[in-house]
Amino acid sequence: MPRFSPLITDSFTLKNRLVVPPMASQTADLEGLATLDTLTHYANLAKSGASLVMVEYSFVSLAGRSEANQLGAHDDRCIAGLAEIANIIHQAGAKAALQLTHCGGKDSSGTSVDLMGPAGITVPAYDRELPLPRAMTMDDIADWQQDFVHAALRAEQAGFDFVELHCAHGYGLNQFLSPITNQRTDKHGGTLINQARLITDIITDISQQAPKLKLMVRIPGQDLYPGGLSQTDMVDAAQLMVTAGVDILNISSGIGGWTRPKNRRGQGYLINESQYMKQANLGVPIIGVGGIEEGDYIDTAIENDWLDLAAVGRSILKNPADFYACQMIKING
Repeated sequence: MPRFSPLITDSFTLKNRLVVPPMASQTADLEGLATLDTLTHYANLAKSGASLVMVEYSFVSLAGRSEANQLGAHDDRCIAGLAEIANIIHQAGAKAALQLTHCGGKDSSGTSVDLMGPAGITVPAYDRELPLPRAMTMDDIADWQQDFVHAALRAEQAGFDFVELHCAHGYGLNQFLSPITNQRTDKHGGTLINQARLITDIITDISQQAPKLKLMVRIPGQDLYPGGLSQTDMVDAAQLMVTAGVDILNISSGIGGWTRPKNRRGQGYLINESQYMKQANLGVPIIGVGGIEEGDYIDTAIENDWLDLAAVGRSILKNPADFYACQMIKING
């Protein structure tokens, strides 16, 4: 079964092609620290048998928080709890990844203490109206870069194998990438290279300061919003990130498209995007997402070169142990 074949690269090995994607659990306390509920949640997810368990989007600064009970990686006090999570995942035989985020102008809950975006433009959404953020200064951008790097170093100290920069779903780094929300006229806007500059600078810094930590980015295959990033744009942006030091590309949706598009049905509703990235031969493994539920579908996707790794969210979340048992029964049966 292709889904149970190992993925072997020059810098890491994963025992199979199954990934638990980052899914918000809202189990942290009001300071962003892991609780017993958080530890129990990840112990449960690790029963899925997946080779890589990704820990939910964790804010890198208080200004970047978008939920009251969101997990944090913004302070050294977070390290102890994060270390317990990483240890739980490792005990189950999986690699551990921590997703890092800044909400930028995407905060509909009013949790952020200082709502900001690249150019002070409201993040568009199909299902809600978001508040107007202030335009960021160069000092703000420098702070973001430092915050992401420091959060990654905390993840390394906590024992995580990977960190993932959340550059999708309309969050802060996606806002820099997208021409919809980034209309700056300085070195951080105007061209795709400039729009990706903050991300590639963060990647370069993490690669230099934590060379053993593997790097992932969750990026949109396209923005899925009029006037946004195209698939061609995202291949070019992905190449910039790979050149800067990224080890895995996780292909999802972008500005305005963090929920299932209305015109897409069934499993793998974002697989067209991961397949497009695969065809670009970027030289790193590609994670595909989008309502994937069944092992047979994953096998087909791998065999047809639509993806290298499959992120299975809701099916694992429902009952991780049952998901694993079902896959093993199909193999042994």
